[in-house]
Amino acid sequence: MGIINVTPDSFSDGGLFLSTRKAIAHAKNLIDEGADILDIGGESTRPGSQYVNTDEELMRVIPVLEALADTGIPISIDTSKPEVMKHAIEAGAFMINDVNALRNPGALEAIAPHRHVQVCLMHMQGTPQRMQTNPQYKDVVSEVKYFLQQRIQAANAAGIALNRLVVDPGFGFGKTLQHNLSLLNQLNEFTTFGTPILAGLSRKSMLGAITGNNIDQRLHESVAAALLAVIKGAKIVRVHDVKASKAALAIYNALRDCDSQFDQ
Repeated sequence: MGIINVTPDSFSDGGLFLSTRKAIAHAKNLIDEGADILDIGGESTRPGSQYVNTDEELMRVIPVLEALADTGIPISIDTSKPEVMKHAIEAGAFMINDVNALRNPGALEAIAPHRHVQVCLMHMQGTPQRMQTNPQYKDVVSEVKYFLQQRIQAANAAGIALNRLVVDPGFGFGKTLQHNLSLLNQLNEFTTFGTPILAGLSRKSMLGAITGNNIDQRLHESVAAALLAVIKGAKIVRVHDVKASKAALAIYNALRDCDSQFDQ
C-alpha cells in the first residue's frame, strides 16, 4: 500500500503533495514502483495534528481519487469522517482506512450498505492530538486485541461481514517504543481474527528511536520493519518507499516459495 498524503502537515511528507497535480504525479510514480493499493489521506493523524473540516478534506482527496479511478489500482481513503467515506465510495474507493475503527457516529452506517468496500479497523489510544501523552497499558497486545475484537463485532452487527475487514494494531498511535516492539514481535497473535493484518511502520518515530536517523533517512529501517511485519503475519504493509519495500519482499517471497517446493 503506497501512501499519498494530500496534507500540509503529515509527519514525513507534509506539504509535498498538497496540490492535486502533485498528488496525482506521486500516485503514478508509486504505481510505476509496484504499489498494489494506493492510500489517499487528506487529514494528518500524526501526534499533535490539527483537525481538518469535512469540506476541506473532501476538497483535498476527491479530485485525486477521481483522477486515479481508471488506473486499475484499488484506492483506499484514510479518513474517520462518515461524509468523506460516503463521497469516497461514490467516487470509486475500494477501501476505507479508519484510524478510529468506525467509532464516529454514522461511520458504521456509511460503510455497511456497500458490500464491495473493504474497511481497515485500526487501534488508537486517545486522539491524534493527545495519543502520545504518556500512553499506558497493562498488556498492550491483549488490550489491542480486545479492542479490535470489539470493533469487529460492532462491524458484523452493523452488517459488515468479516471478509470485508482488515485489522491494524496502530503502530505509533498511543504507544511507546516498547509497546510498538511488543506488537510487532507478537503480530501473529492478530491472525486469529481471520482477517488480513495491515501494518504501518514506514518512517515512524519508533524506528528513529532505535537508529537515531531523521525521518527522511529511515529507508533501511522502514524496509526492515515492513519485512518483519510480513514474516509475522501482515498481508498489507503501508509504506512511503514502495520500490525498496517490493524488492525486499520479492527476496523473501522467493525464499518462501523455494521452501514450499521442497516441502512438497
